[in-house]
Amino acid sequence: MPRSSRKSKKSFTNVYHVIIRGINSQEIFFDNDDREKFIEKIIDTKDKYKYQLYAYVLMGNHVHMLIKDNENMLSKIMQSLATSYAVYFNKKYDRIGHLFFNRFNSKSVESESYLLNVQRYIHRNPQKDGIGEMSSYQWSSYQEYVGNKKITDIEFILSIFSLDRQRAIELWKNYNMSNIEEQYDEKEFENITRLNDEEAIVEIRRKLHIDNLLSIQRYKPEYRDKIIKEASKIDGIYREQLARILGINKRMIYRAISKE
Repeated sequence: MPRSSRKSKKSFTNVYHVIIRGINSQEIFFDNDDREKFIEKIIDTKDKYKYQLYAYVLMGNHVHMLIKDNENMLSKIMQSLATSYAVYFNKKYDRIGHLFFNRFNSKSVESESYLLNVQRYIHRNPQKDGIGEMSSYQWSSYQEYVGNKKITDIEFILSIFSLDRQRAIELWKNYNMSNIEEQYDEKEFENITRLNDEEAIVEIRRKLHIDNLLSIQRYKPEYRDKIIKEASKIDGIYREQLARILGINKRMIYRAISKE
């Protein structure tokens, strides 16, 4: 734990959007002490590996980070971060075994527009998941950009907006609040990770509260299609996989998902 996704490519900019997830979508933070400890581990790895952190958000079962990997050591950075936190977590909660999904996933950031869009997506995660407003969520880098800098290297992204700090902050806030220049579908940022079948089954059961997924075949068509469409929205699940684990024809899956 962890190793790079096979789909990751070497970045010409050395900037990566990275996601690490709890194994089987399990929660990796149970309280604020856990979140504080993870922040401490980020500080430790920054000191050790000399990377820059442009943005981050700690969610219930996963973490987004936007990293500039100055020394080309992304795998070591993520391995050190995940392993050290897992040791803490397992000791605290008297558990054994893996805490994180067996690899981290990363996507290189090769343009300014992608950089700005992905940092906005990271900061909007709490709103997207319905757990809080972006501007008031405590466990992201948003508050650091507006004046409470701790661990995030905010200077580079702010400089894109203006060399005047206060004007840059206002323009940055406006950009993150707005939908202007939206060039990427959210799936571009969400589907860095593809769940395997076992993980997909766990996630569908957890989010849709259905124990026997094969029973979906027997639902009335309108309700069945609604469930299929909801399942298709879960991060990391793809259509062919849905057909396989639900035992439903691919054409029926596609038709249900495409319904308005």
